[in-house]
Amino acid sequence: MTRAGFLIARTLRHEDALMRLSVPQDDLLDDLAGRDVALVGNARALADKDQGAKIDAADTVIRINRAPMPAAASHGTRTDWLALATRLGDADRARIAPDRILWMSPKRKRLDWASASSDGFYLHPLAAHRALRDRFGAPPTTGAMMIDLLMRSRLRSLTLHGFDFFASLSLSGRRTAGQVPHDFAAERAMVETLRDRDGRLRIA
Repeated sequence: MTRAGFLIARTLRHEDALMRLSVPQDDLLDDLAGRDVALVGNARALADKDQGAKIDAADTVIRINRAPMPAAASHGTRTDWLALATRLGDADRARIAPDRILWMSPKRKRLDWASASSDGFYLHPLAAHRALRDRFGAPPTTGAMMIDLLMRSRLRSLTLHGFDFFASLSLSGRRTAGQVPHDFAAERAMVETLRDRDGRLRIA
């Protein structure tokens, strides 16, 4: 697809055309088979911890949105995959330097050509977002969507870093829990249930 074709498909919400830009979900998940994965959230509390070395030691490091990394000691330095639900500026794209971009938001008009045309690009299906939205009674966070997606793979382990379900707010903004449209209690319950049922999931 050309850039012009992409812009037309995005504007007219031609979902089938946009999905053709994406690697198949099964192929994406196959890339994680047997791997230890670190999913790094943006909780402010992570800045006070020394988890950077453990993050960088994972086989695959996945970060979220603008992926603030205030210090290597707390956050590590590697980014293999970047899960996006917001526009990414050129400076942040260069700083994070992900090997693969996953567009998780149902808001297709925010998707940019640089992401959509990048190697290994993945577009999360609208039906998957709707399923979690209906489960929570609120739009899911990018983190919740990623956990739901990753646990469908044959990864060896998934360790969550920087996830406290907004208890310490986010490094990427100043909004409080009451100012964002998510149900963090429902998301915490989902994660705790998954952890209790599946020993591959760990919360650092």
